Amino acid sequence: MNNPGMPTLDQLRLFLAIVDTGSFAAAGRRLNRAVSVVSYGIANLEAQLGLSLFDREGTRKPQLTVAGRALLSDVRHISHGIDGLRAKVKGLLDGLEAEVDIAVDVMLPTDRLGKVLRAFAAEYPTVQLRLHAEALGAITAMVLDRRAIIGISGPLAAGVEGVECIAAGSVPMVPVAAPDHPLGRMDRIPPGAGRDHIQLVLTDRSRFTEGQDYSVMSPKTWRLADLGAKHALLREGIGWGNMPLPMIEPDLVAGTLVRLSMPDHPGGIYRFAGIWRRDAPPGPAASWLLEQFVALGQKDMELEGMGDV
Repeated sequence: MNNPGMPTLDQLRLFLAIVDTGSFAAAGRRLNRAVSVVSYGIANLEAQLGLSLFDREGTRKPQLTVAGRALLSDVRHISHGIDGLRAKVKGLLDGLEAEVDIAVDVMLPTDRLGKVLRAFAAEYPTVQLRLHAEALGAITAMVLDRRAIIGISGPLAAGVEGVECIAAGSVPMVPVAAPDHPLGRMDRIPPGAGRDHIQLVLTDRSRFTEGQDYSVMSPKTWRLADLGAKHALLREGIGWGNMPLPMIEPDLVAGTLVRLSMPDHPGGIYRFAGIWRRDAPPGPAASWLLEQFVALGQKDMELEGMGDV
């Protein structure tokens, strides 16, 4: 039974350098090693594995053997894994978090969230991220309960004891319904008409919203904890309700939802805040995330010329 030896990381790097540069001499220059050292290291690697990795006969350029080609992807994977491990250890030594838990409000536009997280993945490739999408007071609750180090919350976080806040943009909210809903068929909706129909209301189970209603006009309400479900029920014509404009703009264009002109319920601005526990300030990666959300939120507000509606 053949039992190959254990190659060293240095031997694997020699192997990859030869493959990438095309010769023992070029690999030596890249690694600042003598050609004899490179040749000796590869000979030892082949002896340990019991395999010939390069065909050196009849050509000036070493060619991978069948065995060498078979092992190449595994060697690269090991090398990348070691590089990632070293980068993560260096980050920990420098005070960088190993992971970041962030809770974001479901009202946050997905394109804004995507831009920030895509940039985060490039800026901090060694930091793992856990993303929680929550509604209303649940974001503040997660931060206070230490289940998230930072949050992008709606306006409910303001004034909560122990929570620090920084403005992070906003999103316009508009009342909508399906075109075949009674309100959707009205060109001019009389004051109070919304009270005669089911209003779909986003809710959560956090202690910060218990017993409270926000922008609720109708005594006939259906409560939903999922914004996607609310969107779907609005399109089905089951009720009317407020939605973040970026989420339903395609529906307004397609005609699957219509914006309601309600004199006593025109909609408004839903403001976001970056939040964290006062006694647990975010580390470098989490602070970077907050800064990006703040900057992008401010930029979007300037482009859209938002003010209170």
